[in-house]
Amino acid sequence: MRLVSKHWNPAPKTLGTRPSRIRRDPLLVPAPPAPDKKSEWKSIEWERRFAIAGIVAFAFAIAVVALAFSAVTAHFDVSGASPAELQRFGSCKNEGGPNCVLDGDTIRVAGEQMEIAGMIAPRVEAASCGAEEQRGAKAVNQLLQLLNGGKVTLGQKVREPDGTVRRTVLVNGRDLATPMIASGAAREYTGEKQDWCAD
Repeated sequence: MRLVSKHWNPAPKTLGTRPSRIRRDPLLVPAPPAPDKKSEWKSIEWERRFAIAGIVAFAFAIAVVALAFSAVTAHFDVSGASPAELQRFGSCKNEGGPNCVLDGDTIRVAGEQMEIAGMIAPRVEAASCGAEEQRGAKAVNQLLQLLNGGKVTLGQKVREPDGTVRRTVLVNGRDLATPMIASGAAREYTGEKQDWCAD
C-alpha cells in the first residue's frame, strides 16, 4: 500500500470587511421656513395703501385740470353749449370760430346760430341801401363790445309776435336787447319790417 501525500494548498488570505465607521445616511434638505403671516399681512396692507394713494392722486390731478379749464371758460355761462367750445366773440366774417357775430342781431354760440330776442338790427350783407349797411356795421361793433364786456348767458327761447323763435341773451345778467336799443344800434322787435334807409 502506497501512501500519497496531498500538497498543502493554503487558502488565500482574504481581507475581512468591517462595517464602515462613516455613516452614510441620506442627506436631508431643510424645509423652507413657514411664511410669517404677520409680515404677509403687512405686505398686503402696504399694497392696498399704495393703490389707494394712486387713485387719490389720479382724482386730484383730474380735479386740478377741471378747475383750470373752468377758470379759462368762466367768462361764459352758456346753457346747452359745450364748455370746450366757449371763447371770446369775434366777427364771423373776419375771424370765424364757434362764437361770433353774424349780424347786428344774429350771433353764433358754440357753433349754433341764433337771433337775439327782443330786438332787430339793420343788415350788413343783405342791406337795402348804403345807409342800412353802415348802420348794420355799427350795430355789429356795438354787439361785439357788449358780448365781450361781461359774462354771457343764454336765456329762454322767445316766440316773437310774428311767430319767429328767438333767444334771450344776457350779459352780466342784463338783457342784451336793452342796451342795443338804447344806443340806437337796434330797435324793438315788433315783427314789422323796418326801414333803415330813411333818416
